[in-house]
Amino acid sequence: TADKEGKPNQHLLKTFLQARDILNKTKRNNWDKMGSQPTIDMDFVALPKIELHAHLTGSISRRTLHDIWVIKHEAGETDLEDPLVVMPDGKHDYDLTTFFPLFSSYIYNLITDVDTLRKATLSVLQDFQADGVTYLELRTTPRSLPSPTPQPPSVYVAIILSAIDAFEASSRDNPNAMRTRLILSVDRRHTPSQAHETVRLAASFRDRGVVGVDLCGDPAARVHTGQDDDSENISIFRHAFAEARTLGLGITIHFGEAECSGHPAELAEILSWSPRRLGHVIHLSEDVKREIAKRGIGLELCLSCNVHAGMVTGGFEGHHFGEWWGVEGSLISLGTDDVGVFGSPLSNEYRLVAEHFKLSRDEICALARRGIETIFADETEKERLRQVMWKPAVTTTVAAAQQ
Repeated sequence: TADKEGKPNQHLLKTFLQARDILNKTKRNNWDKMGSQPTIDMDFVALPKIELHAHLTGSISRRTLHDIWVIKHEAGETDLEDPLVVMPDGKHDYDLTTFFPLFSSYIYNLITDVDTLRKATLSVLQDFQADGVTYLELRTTPRSLPSPTPQPPSVYVAIILSAIDAFEASSRDNPNAMRTRLILSVDRRHTPSQAHETVRLAASFRDRGVVGVDLCGDPAARVHTGQDDDSENISIFRHAFAEARTLGLGITIHFGEAECSGHPAELAEILSWSPRRLGHVIHLSEDVKREIAKRGIGLELCLSCNVHAGMVTGGFEGHHFGEWWGVEGSLISLGTDDVGVFGSPLSNEYRLVAEHFKLSRDEICALARRGIETIFADETEKERLRQVMWKPAVTTTVAAAQQ
């Protein structure tokens, strides 16, 4: 675009500008036909959002883990490597074989006491609130805290709930502020007695904000093939989840997230527990998909987790969000799963579906609202969300720049 003297070639420059103007005019016409501005310019952080699939420990930022590590390292309380070395910035490609050891061999060995658990929880809450989340259901597997003196799982849960309470204390009169509830998880490696203990622990803390129970963990543990001994597969948890249902706790299950946990026998077993929500829903037969749609079960879909971990094929465009989005009445809710590991906050998950599935602004807002009907909180909280999420508060960066 320059001549021999380095001056702009006016003819080429004029041609380029004309082509650009034609392209922009075409884009504007297409957007007008869609009835919205380009979704890529939508302020996804300002969008009020509901997060229903977020693991507490996996949501701790690397910076917070580093800060905790520094304190422990300087006090001589840990010989672990710096989290910023173990989990360097930009590394998000943890698959199912490397993901779970990250917690069992590292993060759990860093969050070992009351102070670090409280600090980590408050940091996670702040991050979700800063990302525009207006309702959050965190989930965590109750565990003992080993230092400085051993604390039982009940103390672990109580500390998290006290951190949530402290975080919300200054904004109780603000109807737009984020509200948080807690889900207690049963690990697939647990015993039936441990599962029952988790359910009863959840029930005992209901008046403090525990709303449900979950089944999670390594999908390769306790796989159900229909040919194995019932004492070795996930059917051992049947009675614990029946107890949870009787106690009025919400039930959400990691469902068909890996090929090994997608056997029809396992999926049928889990559906017999009457879950209100299912997470991931990747390896399902058409019959199971129809049954889910028929029952109106809520779906927790986590795009970045599934793509970065290689749980789905075809990248973001190939994610099964597109399939479920086309099912009339499907109760989809986007989730981050483990934002500290996979690096995609909820606002970015909405940006991804807008970009890869060509959703309009109105469709994005409608998607955000779908989660209201599947939260585990009571009708009062649902009504608050209806009021908050029906306000036309979302702008675009283009519009903001023009003001």
